[in-house]
Amino acid sequence: MKLLTNPIFVKMVIVLAASAFAFFVAALLMRSLRKSFTEEASLAETSATPDQLPLHTYHAVIQQLKQQKHELLALQQSEHRRAKTSENISAAVLSNLSCGVLFFSANGLVRQANQAAKTILGIASPGGMDGHAIFRDCDALHGVELTLQNGTPLKRMEAEYHTPSGENRVIGVTASSIPAADGSTLGVACLVEDRTEIAEIQRQIDLRGELSAEMALGLRSSLVTISGYAQQLAQNHDPELAQQLAADIAAEAQHLNQTIGGFLAESRTSKSAATSA
Repeated sequence: MKLLTNPIFVKMVIVLAASAFAFFVAALLMRSLRKSFTEEASLAETSATPDQLPLHTYHAVIQQLKQQKHELLALQQSEHRRAKTSENISAAVLSNLSCGVLFFSANGLVRQANQAAKTILGIASPGGMDGHAIFRDCDALHGVELTLQNGTPLKRMEAEYHTPSGENRVIGVTASSIPAADGSTLGVACLVEDRTEIAEIQRQIDLRGELSAEMALGLRSSLVTISGYAQQLAQNHDPELAQQLAADIAAEAQHLNQTIGGFLAESRTSKSAATSA
């Protein structure tokens, strides 16, 4: 009883009770705050947007895009090198061909020509020229124009061609259209061959054939004449007439020898010219 009446003891009890109450209230507040924080964190995780992604995720995406860009650039460079190599190979092949190659684009103008085409046609720079400017009055012009217009292929035809400098040549021309992957026409490839020497050889062969026919006819006539003289000589007993018939036979034989000798000499000359060409 004395303790209850002791003011110091009463104050201590009151302070202790107040402290216990404050501790209890603080514990309740801490528990409430912890629960609230947990619910907010859970809500944030379930309702996160792409704008709220962590920073390292953005770095990973950017790094991946850079890697893809690098791979794309490497692929483009590889394709460019491959196309350049293919173009160089094509140019090397065209430059070493003995026949001329002209490539007309879809607009009818020469886009590419090798050195052989320039030499055969006698045109130093055919690029940008059309068929009329190149072939002019050549018979092959019509076939090339048909190929340019509707894709009709031109089988090899021979025609006389006059160079800008005035030289006369015989050329062989072949033309065909070049289709693209989508079915359209890229242009027309035209092959040009210089057949002047071949045409001259053929002319000589034809001429020799005509000469051979004429010579055969002459030989036959000479042989018939000689045979007739010989029969007369065999049946004749007149010495003077026999001498005359023998002279006629010798003259005809001499004419026959000259004919054969001239043909052989011309044949040797033609062979020598063909060999030197």
